[in-house]
Amino acid sequence: MTVIKTLMRKAYMQGARYSGLSALFSPLLSGVGAILMFHHVRPWTGGVGLNQLLEVEPDFLDRLLDDLNRDMRFVSMDEAADRLLRGHEDERYLAVTLDDGYRDNVEHAAPVFRAHGVPYTIFVCPGYADRSADLWWELADMIVEANDEVAFDTASGRKVLDCSTAALKHKAYAEFMRYAWTDIDEDAQRELVRSLCETYGIDRRAHSDASLLDWDELRALENDPLATVGAHTVNHFMLARLPRDRAAEEMVRSRDLLAEKLGKRPNHLAYPYGFPAAVGQREVDIARELGFQTAVTTRHGMLMPGHRDAMQALPRVSVNGNYQHVSYVETMLTGITVPPANRGRRFVTV
Repeated sequence: MTVIKTLMRKAYMQGARYSGLSALFSPLLSGVGAILMFHHVRPWTGGVGLNQLLEVEPDFLDRLLDDLNRDMRFVSMDEAADRLLRGHEDERYLAVTLDDGYRDNVEHAAPVFRAHGVPYTIFVCPGYADRSADLWWELADMIVEANDEVAFDTASGRKVLDCSTAALKHKAYAEFMRYAWTDIDEDAQRELVRSLCETYGIDRRAHSDASLLDWDELRALENDPLATVGAHTVNHFMLARLPRDRAAEEMVRSRDLLAEKLGKRPNHLAYPYGFPAAVGQREVDIARELGFQTAVTTRHGMLMPGHRDAMQALPRVSVNGNYQHVSYVETMLTGITVPPANRGRRFVTV
């Protein structure tokens, strides 16, 4: 179903672009700008691509920035916030964000940003930087990728996932993620993955060390005038599934730990996962109460003048492996894809 949806979206974008509809409706739908969202930026590492959605290649990033720099101005998240609050509508602008704090953001993405003079914000989980939290969905990916069968106990009995072919690996991974996100809580989810790593011989610490920036590397970002570090909670829990006090603690401790370790208090927050089941009005209210200047979701949307009253519920445009072509991003930035993704709405919050 995901593949079919992706193909349908691509067909819609191509139709809107080549028919001229995206250009026609752009003045109505494109708003004052957008916040671009990235995760991994690295050369393709092979495999069956269970998480290909979350990565783009550096060469594509280079082509994209070269193209977008011609017509739009790239700004920092600080400037994007200032322009929204002051009501600037004189030119469209883009802000670049990268979630989670991957080492490839510094190794592969930062040189491209420097080459194009593009400011960027990396949203960081302190739990990742100090290795107390895991990229659990990537560990699950590794387990499914490396085995023909994955088995674990559930409340309703033993679950066995057939991972013997590429197609079955995709099916098994989707089933595992559904179970982890809906049938067990956040703590049980992490405990299950740790247990599976022990069973199937996956070195969690080695994966974190290879994949994630540590505190020394994050401090080194202070030497890059284009870089900003933002908060992403401590442990990357799905906040809407936590009690209110625990959700608030995840946000405030993330901010305070980053201030302590890096010497600068972050003004900007990215909600983990960011889709409707992960963040709602309760989380937006908490972020506002805690004093974050902005907070971003993963809802698909453009920045509109009305977002000055919803600074802790800003949408983004995902630049990901499913749409790794400049024309797709250009089409999304006309706003033509926003109403279909949001039940007809062009102004997107939560």
